[in-house]
Amino acid sequence: MNDPQTAVGFAHFLAQSDAVGKGLLLILVGMSVLSWALIAIKGIAHVIRKKRSEQFLKFFWDARSLEEVGNEITTHGSHDPFSHLTAHAMHAQSHHAKYGAAKLSEAGSAQDFVTRTIKKVLDEETTRLENGLTALATVGATAPFVGLFGTVWGVYHALLAIGMSGAGTLDKVAGPVGEALIMTGIGLAVAIPAVVAYNAFTRSNRVLNARLDAFAFELLTFLSMGQTMKPAAAEPVAEPGSNVRGLRTAG
Repeated sequence: MNDPQTAVGFAHFLAQSDAVGKGLLLILVGMSVLSWALIAIKGIAHVIRKKRSEQFLKFFWDARSLEEVGNEITTHGSHDPFSHLTAHAMHAQSHHAKYGAAKLSEAGSAQDFVTRTIKKVLDEETTRLENGLTALATVGATAPFVGLFGTVWGVYHALLAIGMSGAGTLDKVAGPVGEALIMTGIGLAVAIPAVVAYNAFTRSNRVLNARLDAFAFELLTFLSMGQTMKPAAAEPVAEPGSNVRGLRTAG
């Protein structure tokens, strides 16, 4: 027979758990797999998006004209939020100039149409960035309670078994109750990475949205002015405090 002091632990806890306890454990495992998959996917996407955005912004501010930017997008496509916004804004301007307000969605002046297009793209980018965050927030908020429920369930059955056996000494109570606390620990282990990742991605999205808003304002100004050559303020020799130049180095 196993020594009473050694017949405790996670394996023993699993062996003694009923269907409810094992089901709660499977739920926590599923939450953990989901959260880590989202963390990996969104983390890799963030790194790629940041690299591509920096490359496009460098090309944009070094370009001699918006026409050159348009040719670059046509050739290589738009694979980051900034080039995506630029492509749609330039297309909206050229479309309105060619066809005018042919439909209700195109009503108003060219600047009104471009402004609405930019706002729509910004909303789409915000929605895309927030994909998966709800799942992370849900895991972070509910996993501790699922673990706590598993602990309560395990303690209940442990005390019930001890009461039926008639052995109420401390060594008989501490082992089963301690095993039941494993579920609370698992719940916290699942929740903490999800909460940390959610906060990190939320801050990253907030910074990117701020950069997109600033870039959208500059882009709308260029398009509204019918500017083909970049102004002096956008030259590589811009002052270090320039807000426009800050777009290239913001984290």
